[in-house]
Amino acid sequence: MKEVTDDKLNRYFDITGRALNKVKINPKFVINHESAAEDFLDMARRYYSDARYFRDKGDYVSALAALSYAHAWLDAGARIGFFDVDHDSELFTVD
Repeated sequence: MKEVTDDKLNRYFDITGRALNKVKINPKFVINHESAAEDFLDMARRYYSDARYFRDKGDYVSALAALSYAHAWLDAGARIGFFDVDHDSELFTVD
């Protein structure tokens, strides 16, 4: 698939909208920073791999979505300080 259909776009709006409405800040959250950083990086790598798979199948829409997820995991990790990105505000939303 090389076009974004209304159905596909509406599906992503629905999923993300429901997720935004569901999340709450957890005041009791305790984190192991190293483990969390490894998890963020693992998720980014998995979505990047998925993107290649979708591209190779000709499903460009899903490939782009997976790349967006991969970069979002990297960006979120950089923003909260899990990753040292050397203040690179071109690739990440830091600084």
